[in-house]
Amino acid sequence: MPHITTSDGTRIHYEEQGHGRPLVMIHGWTFSGRFFHRNVGPISEQARVITVDLRGHGRSEKPQHGYRISRLAADLRDLLVALNLQDVTVLGWSLGCPIIWSYLELFGTERIRNAIFVQQTPKQYYSAEWKLGHAACYDQAGLTAVQQQLTLTPEEFDKGNLESCICHPLPDDEKAFLLREMAQSPAYARSAMMADHTTQDWRDIIPRFAIPALMMIARKDTVLNPEGPAWVAQHMPNCRGVDFTDSAHMVFLDETEKFNRTVLDFMKG
Repeated sequence: MPHITTSDGTRIHYEEQGHGRPLVMIHGWTFSGRFFHRNVGPISEQARVITVDLRGHGRSEKPQHGYRISRLAADLRDLLVALNLQDVTVLGWSLGCPIIWSYLELFGTERIRNAIFVQQTPKQYYSAEWKLGHAACYDQAGLTAVQQQLTLTPEEFDKGNLESCICHPLPDDEKAFLLREMAQSPAYARSAMMADHTTQDWRDIIPRFAIPALMMIARKDTVLNPEGPAWVAQHMPNCRGVDFTDSAHMVFLDETEKFNRTVLDFMKG
């Protein structure tokens, strides 16, 4: 299986298809690069599409360390360098968005041309002035509950998590395929990653990013309040928001054709 080795010795699996300007697609928490299985084929007709499994997910290694957004951003840079990618469009869905924000903060726009963000709020925890966070994991108690479910009843958690992320039923075979992908991520990796991810606040740095960008906003999402992603589009200088009115958290499954078309149109710009 194709892989790169990061600066801390972790093997990261990736898959690629097509030719042209590169698009690197970064999946969300507990998932894998193969969640984009409906998208890679059509998009790769006009671009070189690279999907990656984050450390602790899919076919990548599952070390006992490194489950911080900053380390995941470093993993992304290691991938771009190892594959000698330039003029890249990076696409981050959910957790993939703060990985890109962290990359931009740490490394600037090195090797990156523009960015596509898919349904992520800049702050998941609630506070006195912020209520556009996660529906369940919005404080320490919510995080602890998620971690307990991951550890004690992982199969039930995955089924509920998948169901909450879509608003159109999936065929049984596709659902089984996606659940198998989720099961490859052990509880310790997911727990540590969420503990770091969900406490981050990106609102101070997002207005400083001048990179051309797009935010896909899923208006039927019950996991993240869609006004959170909309905030990013409103406060990032060169970011345009696109509403997906018939999508929950997994925009690329609920409105696949529109998702694919929007990605390709943005890459042509």
